[in-house]
Amino acid sequence: MTSEWRIGIALAVCVSGLLYGGIAQGEPEAKTLRGNVARGKTLFVRNCAGCHGPGGGGDGYRLLGQDPANLTAPSTRKKSDAELLKTIHNGKPNMPAWKGNLSESQSRDVLAYVRTLGK
Repeated sequence: MTSEWRIGIALAVCVSGLLYGGIAQGEPEAKTLRGNVARGKTLFVRNCAGCHGPGGGGDGYRLLGQDPANLTAPSTRKKSDAELLKTIHNGKPNMPAWKGNLSESQSRDVLAYVRTLGK
């Protein structure tokens, strides 16, 4: 093989590696964090509204302690999806962990609904 062929093959391998790597890295994040707003609302009403309030304003019954998060606040909207999913899964001092009660898909649905609050 001539050096031109070797350079061409090497270049093709590098470009396809970059393209494949970009697709493989970007796609899972997008899939993981999408959810269904309608299903999320149903789950939110059933599991979250008691403390967070029907509109997510933190004005629920305060069953587990003081100050449930106001999910309509700018500070909540600034948090990444990954941060909010972690909170849903692991809970907080006055919030139960939902990882045993909600599937990954259901958690993403709740997150999708929470993202609509306060808009």
